[in-house]
Amino acid sequence: MALSLALCWVPTGHAAASNAASPAAAVVTSASPVASSNPAPNAPAVAPATPSDNPYGLGALWAQGDAIAKITLLILVLMSVSSWYVIFSKWAEQRRMHAFAQAAQGPFWAAASLREASEGLDAASPYRFIAEKGLEGAAKHGGLLGSVDFNTWVSLSLQRALGTVQSRLQNGLAVLATVGSTAPFVGLFGTVWGIYHALVKIGISGQASIDKVAGPVGEALIMTAIGLAVAVPAVLGYNWLVRRNKAVMEEVQAFGADLHAVLLASKSK
Repeated sequence: MALSLALCWVPTGHAAASNAASPAAAVVTSASPVASSNPAPNAPAVAPATPSDNPYGLGALWAQGDAIAKITLLILVLMSVSSWYVIFSKWAEQRRMHAFAQAAQGPFWAAASLREASEGLDAASPYRFIAEKGLEGAAKHGGLLGSVDFNTWVSLSLQRALGTVQSRLQNGLAVLATVGSTAPFVGLFGTVWGIYHALVKIGISGQASIDKVAGPVGEALIMTAIGLAVAVPAVLGYNWLVRRNKAVMEEVQAFGADLHAVLLASKSK
């Protein structure tokens, strides 16, 4: 009888304890969202991550490169500056040549004489230079030169003047041709030198990890890109200026042909 009472009493007590603990657990459970939704006012704010500087850019190339790499980079920069200077200076010169050609059209042929017409042109005009050379050649046709046909002699004088003008127009184009043909190879030399440094670092460290080879390989790729960036504008500028020079020389040669006809007509009078 006592055993049955004990068995009946134990579950009852256990259930009471469970029922007593349940409200406390419910209170804690219901209070936990409130506590989580209200963080402590003194909690430090998380700072946003700042991107790290690129260790393989142009600045790193100059700072980490040796003397040969820096000299190679300076050569490429000098090539680029010289090619752009030639492109802009020749473009400005061709514009002046076109303005001189416009001035040598109507007013020149409307003058009373060739001497007066040539003096009316600008002192820097190549058309005045050609006209003065033609007049000088016609005036020198005497003595031993008198045995040469006047037509032939005047033609030779004008051809020499036209050749001088054409030579002046072509000044600087050799720089563009040189830069366009050699800049890729200079950049390739920088590439080879960078790969050489990568292999040296691999041999010294004894492991081919990315941190050992990324810098030199990046340096090599930058050198290749700079070499191409220098060569392409030089080649395009050379072809563009040669085509414009051809158009300018057509105007100059037409002026020389007209001047040759006028000199022959003045001699026959």
